[in-house]
Formats: sequence, structure tokens, C-alpha cells
Amino acid sequence: MGLMINGKYRVRDPGPDTVLGGEFKRAASLIRHFIAPEGRFAPEPGRYHLYAAWNCPWAHRTLLARVLLDLQDAISVAYARPRRSNQGWVFDAEGGYSDPVLGVAALHQVYARQRPKYTGRLTVPVLWDRETGQIVSNESADIVRMLGSFGRGMDLWPAGLTPEIEEWNALIYRSVNNGVYRAGFARTQEAYDSAVIELFDTLDRIEAQLGETEWLVGDQFTEADLRLFPTLARFDVAYHYAFKCNIRRLVDYPNLWAYARRIHAMPGVAETVDFGIYKQGYFSPSELRNPLGIIPKGPLVDWSL
Repeated sequence: MGLMINGKYRVRDPGPDTVLGGEFKRAASLIRHFIAPEGRFAPEPGRYHLYAAWNCPWAHRTLLARVLLDLQDAISVAYARPRRSNQGWVFDAEGGYSDPVLGVAALHQVYARQRPKYTGRLTVPVLWDRETGQIVSNESADIVRMLGSFGRGMDLWPAGLTPEIEEWNALIYRSVNNGVYRAGFARTQEAYDSAVIELFDTLDRIEAQLGETEWLVGDQFTEADLRLFPTLARFDVAYHYAFKCNIRRLVDYPNLWAYARRIHAMPGVAETVDFGIYKQGYFSPSELRNPLGIIPKGPLVDWSL
């Protein structure tokens, strides 16, 4: 991930943030400007450039929104290499892992252009504005919402469903999206137990909901479904093993498994998924989780409908 202090990149990454009791606490995103029709950052096709990584679920949210909102020709993307180095997220000089806009070799070089000088974690996704030469946002939830302002594709945020979407978003973020990390990065048994029990209680609740409705909020795919999918896509190939989220697998939930495969079959979604890269990322060398850096061959999971 990497860390920058007052615009200077620190090669030594201090590792995941934990609090008293060994619980993982995610650092807040600090750059949060907004795209709006009458604002400084207008929703103009060709103006914005997205920095992402295939194995990052938070970046995956924005890649899904870009596809489902039909913005592939309006917003360009640079993909970082699947495994970070001591320079954090890095890019090749050319090819599929290069940056065609700024030509940077590492993500910290993008953050170094920010004014005032940036201090904080160096995360993806990052939405870059070509016109002003600065980062619009490094908060995935905001970027997803902002992409909706381009007025294309499906409506992920229908006004009449706002309260239900927000309720699911809050639950899914704490217990599922971030819940797998709270389990995987826990430093005590108590912190792990709390996180993993909450995670599977929430998956059980979602399983029950999907026994009654096609999507989380009735019969319409919304932002709540989009936010849940990146965690589901990584669950059996990564979180179940690497993060010890192993009470049940995704395939053990009939409704959730069918739901996840329906999303995967939606136009363009499968092109945002790479299970092999997920395993490379989550089984990368780690003193705490995988000291030898050995990547498992399985599991073999068939996502076709």
C-alpha cells in the first residue's frame, strides 16, 4: 500500500493499522472532492483517468461502475501490477500494466503531484483530473457515486430506494467488505472471533434476503449489489483461506451463490474479474499470513450460469 508524509514517499510500510485489542482499523480516505455538473469538476467525458489494481476490491467497485454505467470510452484506466513492491503499487513502462496518461512508474508519483502536500496511505482507486492536474478522490464509494453523474447506463441510486440502499451499504461495508479484512488482519483471537462471527451472521442475513428478493433491494440491481460483489468474487479463492474466513464458503450459500453468478454474467462484469490475480495478491509474501509466499492452485470454482 505504502505511506507518504508531507509529499515524501516512505519505503518502509508500517503495515495494517490496528487499535487496542488487536482489531484492524481501516485508515480513512483523505482526498474527497466531487464531480458535479455545476462544480469545479464537471462530468466531462475524456477528462478523468482512473488508477486501479485488479486485486483490490475497493478499486473493483469503480471498475464495475465504469462498465455498468457505460463509461469505458469516457474514463481511461491504468492498472497497477498485481503485486506491490517496496515502491507500493507500481506500473510498467508499457503494456497492460502501464500508465498511458502520466507515465508514472509508481502510484506514489501520482500522489506526489497533489497540492497541498499529501500525508497518508497510498491507496487505489484514484480518480485523476487531466484538466486541473490533481486527484479528485481516493475514496471508492464517492467515485462510484460520482460516476453516476455522467448520466449513462443504469440507475444505481434510484431516489425511491435510497433509505434501503444506505442501510445495506452501511451493513455490508462494516461486516462484509471490511469485515474480511478485520478477520484477516486481526492481531488477537478475540478480534478475529468478533470479526468472523459478524461476517457470517451478515452473510446469513443476506442469504435469507435473497430467498425473498432477486436483488438486495427488491427487483432492481442497485449500488448495494455493486458494493457487495467484489467481496463475493474474492471469497472462495482468497478470503476463505488467506484471511481465515472459513466457517462456510460462498458456494455453500444457495441464494448468495446464484446471486453472485447472476452479477458475474451481467454484460461487462466478467471482464472486471481475475481470480488468478486475486490469489497472487492475497497470497503474496506476508510475515503474518503467508511467510513463504506460496500461491495455492485451488480452489477450482465454476462461475458460469
